[in-house]
Amino acid sequence: MQMPEPDQEVLARRSEIVDALRAIVPGEGVIADTREMRPYESDGLTAYRTVPMIVVLPETVAQVAAVLKYCHENGVKVVPRGSGTSLSGGALPLADGVLLGLGKFNRILDIDFDNRTVTAQPGVTNLGITTAVQHEGFYYAPDPSSQIACSIGGNVAENSGGVHCLKYGLTTNNILGIEMVTVEGEIMRLGGKHLDSEGYDLMGLMTGSEGLLAVVTEVTVRILKKPASLRALLLGFPTSEQAGACVAAIIGAGIIPGGMEMMDNPAINAAEDFVNAGYPREAGALLIVELDGPEVEVDTLIERVREIAEANGSTTLRVSDSEEERNAFWAGRKAAFPAVGRISPDYMCMDGTIPRRQLPEILTRMTRMSEKYGLRVANVFHAGDGNLHPLILFDANQPGELDRAEAFGADILKACVELGGVLTGEHGVGVEKRDLMPEMFSETDLNQQMRVKCAWDPKGLLNPGKVFPTLHRCAELGRMHIHRGQLPFPDIPRF
Repeated sequence: MQMPEPDQEVLARRSEIVDALRAIVPGEGVIADTREMRPYESDGLTAYRTVPMIVVLPETVAQVAAVLKYCHENGVKVVPRGSGTSLSGGALPLADGVLLGLGKFNRILDIDFDNRTVTAQPGVTNLGITTAVQHEGFYYAPDPSSQIACSIGGNVAENSGGVHCLKYGLTTNNILGIEMVTVEGEIMRLGGKHLDSEGYDLMGLMTGSEGLLAVVTEVTVRILKKPASLRALLLGFPTSEQAGACVAAIIGAGIIPGGMEMMDNPAINAAEDFVNAGYPREAGALLIVELDGPEVEVDTLIERVREIAEANGSTTLRVSDSEEERNAFWAGRKAAFPAVGRISPDYMCMDGTIPRRQLPEILTRMTRMSEKYGLRVANVFHAGDGNLHPLILFDANQPGELDRAEAFGADILKACVELGGVLTGEHGVGVEKRDLMPEMFSETDLNQQMRVKCAWDPKGLLNPGKVFPTLHRCAELGRMHIHRGQLPFPDIPRF
């Protein structure tokens, strides 16, 4: 994985840049000591690490604007960071760049139950929004597995989903407005509490933009009323293929569960060892199907799902009879990633999406890939919308295993595209999938995407090295002013 070569001219000005940033963010807002910057050297994709040149932790929007304006005027790269839970390397720092941490933006600014909205700063955790409104019977629907730690600003950057995105949508379906700061330091607002915004869907453009276009400083989201009835089914199957066929049959019957998750045998046993949720250890695959709505509707849907499961070879079927039991069903799924971490020194969490009808095929292919690379794989994924999260188990201390794991992951994602899916469902592209973008997009497609980047960030200073497999000069795409025939940043690297 190659990143842009550090700009030696910028590194030579490091002391000057530190002093300038400390004037903007006084006190302890600027970290320049290498040892103190170590906690920021990676995000959730810990296979790649880089100590940033400087870490800046602003507390106000004005400080964010001033930092960005300074960096833009002085040719300094900036990597925005929320909680650092990205699994695609989206917040991987640069050795010649400023890491702009938004962890101090951690306040909820407004709760409007009448209009069913919450306005929060980007450092507020995903779960923090639900915690703030649950006393009135409300919740925030998108719920990534890392919801206890991941920030709402990071959710916007990556267009995060979670268990309940099947029925209630991803982040893009649940945000109403954002405040953001451009690389030039201009503060802008898009959307608000109203349902529809006039003009171009710029908020849709920003959601999932991975910090390449602007820095989000405020988010307004919609909250939902908790359903009258909420129950979950625990379904065990002899094979993953049978569980995959059951998923397709449930959706094909017109049933849209609140959530529908799948785990294979290695993940089942890892989770059971970790939280003792009562999972059937002998099952080849497990489905958790959550149904919500009026009680009579939920009761009817439970029976329909039961019939479909039995028709597809289900060997275990449990229905939650209490909120405690329902939470126990989900406890193992929510803890699946750390649970797998107990059985392997390292793992790589992939994120690809396929048409639901292709679930049996992709599972069969992954079994063959596992044998090919000599690495185990545990499957945990959002089965209802075909969003796969294979966990490739390896030991980075063993020579060659990291390389094999990366090749294994690349083959999984290529297979997703081949079967009619996409490279990412909710983890973003970052650096992990950057070099696979040509598998899905043509050069023309990528150039068009790059033109959007150039329109917002003509100098290419916001989160460079991410998403695009080739680092273009914006001038090459006709989107940069050239003064007296001289290209800005003539030595910008290619990779």
